Amino acid sequence: MEQFTLPTRMRNIIYTLVGIGVLSLIMGVVNVMGAEEAEHHHAVQRLWGNILINGLFFFGIALMGTFFMAVQYAAESAWAVTVKRVFEAVSQYVYVGALVLLVVFAAGAMHLHHLYHWMDPNLYIEFLADGSLNPEYDEIIAGKSAFLNQPFFWARALLFMGVYIWFTRRFRKRSLEEDMSGGTSLHYNNVRDAAIFLVFFGFTSMVASWDWIMSIDTHWFSTLFGWYVFSGWWISAMVVFLLLVLYLKSKGLMQQVNESHVHDLGKWMFAVSFLWSYLFFSQFMLIWYSDIPEEVTYYIARIDHYRWLFWGMFAVNFIFPMLFLMDRDNKRNKGYLVTIGFIILFGHWLDTFLLVVPGTQHADWHFGAFEIGLMLGFAGLFLFVVTRALSKAPVVVKSHPFLDESLHHEIH
Repeated sequence: MEQFTLPTRMRNIIYTLVGIGVLSLIMGVVNVMGAEEAEHHHAVQRLWGNILINGLFFFGIALMGTFFMAVQYAAESAWAVTVKRVFEAVSQYVYVGALVLLVVFAAGAMHLHHLYHWMDPNLYIEFLADGSLNPEYDEIIAGKSAFLNQPFFWARALLFMGVYIWFTRRFRKRSLEEDMSGGTSLHYNNVRDAAIFLVFFGFTSMVASWDWIMSIDTHWFSTLFGWYVFSGWWISAMVVFLLLVLYLKSKGLMQQVNESHVHDLGKWMFAVSFLWSYLFFSQFMLIWYSDIPEEVTYYIARIDHYRWLFWGMFAVNFIFPMLFLMDRDNKRNKGYLVTIGFIILFGHWLDTFLLVVPGTQHADWHFGAFEIGLMLGFAGLFLFVVTRALSKAPVVVKSHPFLDESLHHEIH
């Protein structure tokens, strides 16, 4: 039985990352408390905006752990069985990630920040008590009030997260039970639940992206937005899966994972990167070409004030996978995969940054030690949860019905 024990060096790295994050958070709070009246709003938006960025990014990766596990069950796929424990471990961060997002939403509801402009009740009041027109009234936002209202928003958020967590827990629990009891009944129960989860997830992941991200730019909408966010989470998760598998192999574990398994993970990185690039281009091209003012303003804000970051992010996330992962041998080269993996992962964190900051800080934005420090802190917290989950069970399943087929997986 292969059991993972976190090496002292990695534990120290994780604690250091978490410490950097805590110091960055303290720095952000101090900055808010010490800001002049004119700068206070911006300091608040910067603090909470970065918490939201990292909350979304790492929660999305964890959720994709559950999603990709469900995909393998529903397809009754064998190749990924030997690395399934990595998917499970990543998915365990969903509990922490959901809590972070709920804290951000609750702070917005209490008007501690204004990331979600639509939460301001004054926007929906057309006339004041004296009969005069309310200068803060927003006709467009008021027209969306049937969907964008706090009771409905909270009902959706709690339902979505509750169901995601419930399925995550069931998949993990049955997987551990399967190690002890064997047989096929637990496996087929997971196959059934995976089909249910994928139907639920296919709809709710789109709605969640509207609620948690697109509503930041409340006047704007895109029918492709949900798929775009989903693909960004998916490629980020595939990178994390691959990096964790390669790390465990470097520690003498998961020796059952051969070059073909690594090759398949590399192919997923390559394929999903192109899916993301296709959706980026499709959404941008259609909106930019049609040049409808209420739609194109989303991209004008990003090109005018974030030009180099915006195009640089796209170039990194498209060009690097295309150049370095197209070749078959590169998909089996650990050095290439690790290097490109970290670059892509940071590129998609920047993508999340650009989903949030232009709508919350507008042209007055910053990217410095606070942003990097908080990101590293969340990465440390994520690694703490994932490595802890890895240490709680054998890193390779023992009694899965398709284990033998996965052990002999070979791509010629």
